[in-house]
Amino acid sequence: MTGLLKLSRVIDAGNTWIGKIAAWAILAAVLVSTVNAIIRKLFDVSSNSWLELQWYLFAVVFLLCASWTLIANEHIRIDIVNNMLPKRVRDSIDLFGHVFFLLPFAAVLVITGWPFFEASYKINEQSPNAGGLTVWPAKLLVPVCFTLLLVQCISEIIKRIAVMRGLIPDPHAEKPNAAEAEAQEVIKAIEEAESKHGAKS
Repeated sequence: MTGLLKLSRVIDAGNTWIGKIAAWAILAAVLVSTVNAIIRKLFDVSSNSWLELQWYLFAVVFLLCASWTLIANEHIRIDIVNNMLPKRVRDSIDLFGHVFFLLPFAAVLVITGWPFFEASYKINEQSPNAGGLTVWPAKLLVPVCFTLLLVQCISEIIKRIAVMRGLIPDPHAEKPNAAEAEAQEVIKAIEEAESKHGAKS
């Protein structure tokens, strides 16, 4: 298990680095959008390539930051229900979800995503819009994203098994995400309301 945990740390470090770099595309998208809007308003000039560049930058953030989001435990869950469950049950649900849902889903997208990109690359696919951009770089993001997500899923499985076996502390135990913090507040409010109701009756 020691070797697997070392592999997990390498995967986490790599995907965190990629996510932090890709996140700068948000600033780039804002700048492109701002410049595009100013030029359009001042000179009544627009270009499909500028618009498509904004979409590409959004795709970079959405796809290449997905694994980083998983590392940070910021992916979407029904946190209110999840936080009402015992920790052992939550760990088991996470492990089950990673093994039987995320892992095969990511594997399928990797297997189908590379031919999807290669077909576009071979014909040097261009945007159907006049003055648009080349399409295959955007399509490359799909298999790259799910390759990164696949290896990150493996890392999460390793860590969750290690946590359940008591080999490492839960990396998310002391730092709940924003949704979990909100869920805790809701649970606390419900419990307080129930205790007040019980006291009145």
